[in-house]
Amino acid sequence: MTARVRRPGRGRSAALRTGIPLVTMLLTAVACGEPAAHAHTVQPVRAVADPGPRPLATTCADRVYSGMTQAQRIGQLFMGGVSAARPSATDLRTLRDYHVGSVMLTGRSSAGTAATRKVVDGFRGQADTVSGRRVGLMVSTDQEGGQVQVLSGPGFSTIPAALTQGTWSTSTLRSRAAGWATQLKSAGVNLDLAPVADVVPASLGTRNAPIGRYNREFGHTPEIVTSHSGAFSAGFKQAHVMTTLKHFPGLGRVIGNTDTTANVVDSVTTASSSYLDPFRSGIKSGAPFVMISSATYSKIDSHHIAAFSPTVIRKLLRTQLGFKGVVISDDLGQAVAVKSFTPGQRAVNFLSAGGNMILTVKASTVPAMAQAVSARMKTDAAFRADVADSVHRVLDAKSAAGLLSCG
Repeated sequence: MTARVRRPGRGRSAALRTGIPLVTMLLTAVACGEPAAHAHTVQPVRAVADPGPRPLATTCADRVYSGMTQAQRIGQLFMGGVSAARPSATDLRTLRDYHVGSVMLTGRSSAGTAATRKVVDGFRGQADTVSGRRVGLMVSTDQEGGQVQVLSGPGFSTIPAALTQGTWSTSTLRSRAAGWATQLKSAGVNLDLAPVADVVPASLGTRNAPIGRYNREFGHTPEIVTSHSGAFSAGFKQAHVMTTLKHFPGLGRVIGNTDTTANVVDSVTTASSSYLDPFRSGIKSGAPFVMISSATYSKIDSHHIAAFSPTVIRKLLRTQLGFKGVVISDDLGQAVAVKSFTPGQRAVNFLSAGGNMILTVKASTVPAMAQAVSARMKTDAAFRADVADSVHRVLDAKSAAGLLSCG
């Protein structure tokens, strides 16, 4: 998930929708909001052309896709943020109106599992229906531990920071992670934006603003981070809650935090770096989601931030590492790293580079983003193919998680 540390009252999330009126209980609240600045649009060269029509629908995901309107398909490309403690009626309505298929619970809530489940069940009922069947809502949050734990209170454990988790045996971590995942599941959350697979060198330590400063790393070597991010993921898989490896290709060797700083550059990491080992291992183990960083990696692609880089996403992550799941962005809603781009440019650039799911902690940016995607689809066949591929990947992940029903 994002490189931002959650403080009380801050965070991210998103929701799927249908045309049914919003559940009254959730029309109480606080909203996010604010647009973004302008910049030159990055239009990366795409390595794939329009593959043409897909074969006859055979999978559940294919059948759902075939029955969707274009607006519903575009909505599946987004994960929008809503407050975990007090969902905003305005945000929920925006997510509903734009058919947003995934929600991120943001900020902080100490209400506990039962109360959180009531909130989630409320907006889950707004999910779109296709051919009379509901397309399940993906509900995520940041539940890493330490200073990055959105949900707490009755029913939730107090999770220690990853640097502490990294001192445990992998069997202990796997067991405890399964317990944390079970708690999230009982609260209605089916995707954790964790584990952090970034390696922070001991020589950098807390000078690394996004990770080391908050002890979000499992350790200071690729070996420790690989073994323990793997154990964390395995525990969650055991409890049937999805995980997200982040922040590819790593935020452990930078100084600035992309949430609060522009032009963050990693001038060390290469495409063959051992610091990518936690990602390589996680992908081999079947990681369903990988989150892309918004830093620039000068020895991989000096011309684009990773989230807008076809070299990072299509060549390194997809081709060289063989990742077949969903590529999700770090926050493209209010992170300072992307402020020089309009919301529409952020969405189009990410999808053009090979990304699949746009995370924005600010639901208010969704309309401009969705409209930009729709407009580009009208004039760009390769982009239409990118969108079709992304929607299928998202629906495949939902199908694997039991969120689709085809009868």
